[in-house]
Formats: sequence, structure tokens, C-alpha cells
Amino acid sequence: MSSLTGKSLNPVMNRRSVIASAAGLGAMSILAGCSSNGGDSGSASSDASFKIGTIGPLTGANASYGKSVTQGVELGCKDFSTKELPLASKAEDDQADGEKAVNAFNTLLDWGMQALVGPTTTGASVAVAAECGNDPKTFMITPSASSEDVTDGKDCVFQVCFTDPNQGVNAAKFLAQKYADEKFVLFYNSGDAYSSGIADSFKAQAAESKLEIVDEETFKDDSATSFTNQLTKAKQAGATMIFAPIYYTPASVLLKNAKDMGYDVKMMGCDGMDGILGVEGFDTSLAEGLLLMTPFSADDEKNADFVNAYKDKYGDTPDQFAADAYDGVHAVAEAVKEAGLGVDADPTEVAEKLSKAMLKITVDGLTGKLTWNDKGQVQKEPTAYVITDGKYVQA
Repeated sequence: MSSLTGKSLNPVMNRRSVIASAAGLGAMSILAGCSSNGGDSGSASSDASFKIGTIGPLTGANASYGKSVTQGVELGCKDFSTKELPLASKAEDDQADGEKAVNAFNTLLDWGMQALVGPTTTGASVAVAAECGNDPKTFMITPSASSEDVTDGKDCVFQVCFTDPNQGVNAAKFLAQKYADEKFVLFYNSGDAYSSGIADSFKAQAAESKLEIVDEETFKDDSATSFTNQLTKAKQAGATMIFAPIYYTPASVLLKNAKDMGYDVKMMGCDGMDGILGVEGFDTSLAEGLLLMTPFSADDEKNADFVNAYKDKYGDTPDQFAADAYDGVHAVAEAVKEAGLGVDADPTEVAEKLSKAMLKITVDGLTGKLTWNDKGQVQKEPTAYVITDGKYVQA
């Protein structure tokens, strides 16, 4: 891993220039070039690599998600590089902000990016996806932005993660099978597209599946330090189980608040809650019995090679954000091969040919067997896990 401080001399340089404000972002840039034998061989001036950019929050409150994606992309570039197709990656910080994400996108275009595995968050991904559809087009596959708005009407934009409606529907169906007698409180972030999108689809499917929702509670980012008021209302309404499509940081607060007030309640989350066991200062015993609808488990033996390599390189356990990012790089590598492209392919040609190749490939990934439809949405089987003795066990 080496810092990138200058522009690449790659002849594939994109025709768009960096907008002036990008220089003031203080973005974190990472370049990783990889050879077929797994050694680092790239540099800022290397021409002989297929260039993959990634964007996410590397600083600020959401930095843990962006770092997971960045590291998943970096490790993917190492593992899926071949002699014929060496891969290089560069990451830019968007602080989970749409305008900064567009700035970061332009910085990567100036670097010579040929494909984007990112951004990380939904708002940033919607903003960048709009740019990708412009002329000249840029191929984009987001690991973790799940809104249908990301891919809607854009033939060069794809997703690795489940869409919001998919997650909400599958969670409701699972709960109707396993926990039909519970009384539910729907708890979500009304200011977040991911959280509210899943909540909407869950509520619709819950009605069809005859789940009993006795209460609905919301919050926004600026009030995510305590949920005692919402939990008090849920308890008074008789809720015995929480469905909370929220990220793992507020989820850790929610579980602690419930424990402190003596509210013995079950809880289920979705893929954004994966990583809760790694929240700094969190008593992991509070997550015992927590259900998650997520496509990846670091405790699954089939993922051991990836998990061990990730731990060796970064000193941390990978979550689904890292796994989806890794699968995103895998998909790009397979699609480039399917399209017959090389390291010198023009980004516009990449966008045109990869958009068609993605509809033909199958990726045996960390998060399942992945295929894509003509809307850019991934097709893979959902999996539910329950945290038991500090490990993910398939539910």
C-alpha cells in the first residue's frame, strides 16, 4: 500500500478533469497494485494495470464502513490479479456526502479509473451513479448501496448487495416462518434511505404475511445517542421483538438501552448491522441471540481463507461490507475477462462492454452465488444468522 500524490501517466486517462474543490477534500488515497503471485507490484506511475477506484467515508462518523469497503477492494485486487490482468486500486474519502463523492469520483477519473467499485453509502452512490450515466459513461458496481434509485435507469451501474425491498421482504418472510407469534416494533432511521427503504418494504410484506406490528419508532442521526424513549413506548405497546434495519453503531446503543431499562426483547437486523461485535466499547454479550439477515459470516469455514488474509493484513475481522467489496472486484475481474478487455481499455469501452458481460457471468463469491439482472440488481440467496456464543450461526 503506497500513497498516491500525483497523476498517473496511464494513456487511459479519462477525458474529464478534476473539479477545483476536490483539491481541498484532504481525501485519503490508497494505491494497491498486485501481481499474479500475490506480491505488490503497482505504483502511482504504473501503466500496466487495470485501474479500479473506490469511494467511501474514510473519516468521520461512518468511517468504519468505508474502511471495510476500501480494504475489501484492496484485498480483491490482490487476489484476483493475474499476469494477463493485474489490478490496481485507489480509494477516495467522501465522508458519506454526495457532493464530496462526486468530487472524489472526478479525482479517480483523472487518475485513469476504468471501473468503480463503490461508493459505500446510498446517498453518495445515487449522486455518483448519475455521473456514471453521463457521456462518456463509467462502469460502477456498489458493494453496499442498496436503494433501487442507485441503478434505476442506468445500464452501466450495478449492485453487489441486496436491494432495500429485497431485504425487507425476505426479513418479513423469515420472521413469519420462525417468529409468527411475536409482537413487533418496527424501529428505523427515518432520515436514512437504507433504513427507511427496508422499513417500508418490511411493513408491506409484514401485512401480507400477517405479522403483528404493534408499534413503529423512528430516529435520526442527531438523536442516535439514546433510544430509551422509543423503547419505553415499544414496551408499553407490548412489543416482544424489534425489527431494526439500522447500522451496527446505533444498534449497539439500542441493545444497551434495552438492557439498562430491563426490557427483555428479541431483535433482528439486516446487513448493515453486521459488524456489531466489533463496535468499540460494546459489551458483546448484549448481542447474544441477535438475528441478522446478512449474506456473509466470518465464522463460516468456507470463508476462512479470506478472513485469515484480511486479519493478517488489517488486524481486524471482515464484515459484510468488506466481503461485498471483495465480491465486487471479483465481478469486475470476471466481467473484464468475459468482455475480452485488457489493461489498456478505454473507460468508455469498459462501461459499454462490462454492462453486457455482467448479465452473462456467475460469481462464486463470499456472499453467495451471484448473477445480475438487466436492472443491475444482484440475484443471490438471503441468509439469516443468529449470534450464539459470540459467533454467527445460520438460523
